[in-house]
Amino acid sequence: MTPLDKPLRREVQIGDERYTLTIDPEGLKLVPKGKRNGLTLKWTELVNGDAALATALQASLSAG
Repeated sequence: MTPLDKPLRREVQIGDERYTLTIDPEGLKLVPKGKRNGLTLKWTELVNGDAALATALQASLSAG
């Protein structure tokens, strides 16, 4: 298996929108194409089951 030791970026289309997905040793980040801010999820949050809570918190902070 190849270790994840540097960021891996891919473009993803969801509906009509394009996003940049970055996967790195710390976690993953999904950002609308051409923007800087998006959703970030750390591997520890995903493994511990805190992913939904972390995503909801980020969404509420972004909306305010």
